[in-house]
Amino acid sequence: MSLAALFGLLLSGGSGSLVAGNQPDLARGEAIYAEACAACHGADLEGEPDWRSPGPDGRLPAPPHDASGHTWHHPDRVLLDITMRGTAAVVGGGYESNMPGFAESYSEEELRDVLEWIKAQWPEQERAHQARVTAQDEANADRRASRRIRAVLGYRGFPPSASIAVKPARRSPQRPGNG
Repeated sequence: MSLAALFGLLLSGGSGSLVAGNQPDLARGEAIYAEACAACHGADLEGEPDWRSPGPDGRLPAPPHDASGHTWHHPDRVLLDITMRGTAAVVGGGYESNMPGFAESYSEEELRDVLEWIKAQWPEQERAHQARVTAQDEANADRRASRRIRAVLGYRGFPPSASIAVKPARRSPQRPGNG
């Protein structure tokens, strides 16, 4: 990991990719999915009927998490954010959703396991696409973090590797009797 990525991770409070260096517990992810997610998103990840059209309450039904849905179009960071805080909090702007956040009920590690279990159910093509989307998102985050670090350290408009000429402090001429 680059220095900029490391500082970016620290400054943004992010935690990197879903597995974050340790192996996911897919059995735990499956159990939590069955307990907390399947009622809306379906035991087989099929989602609710007509998930692309608002229901009587004006909100979109729960989308499928299988290959027919759009979950695999999103990077890990977004999927975890939605799972932790809920769709309305992530989208903002008064958007209403029936998708709650689960950060109060489950740890981040447990929610990562759920997302890894969902991803393990996808065909290879969708997993590969989602991995590319995640890698691009992480590369963009690294660039944003690098810019933030340069700004915090005062490097504006030139790379941190550029040499900086430091002018000596200007001395006022000595006056007679001043020492």
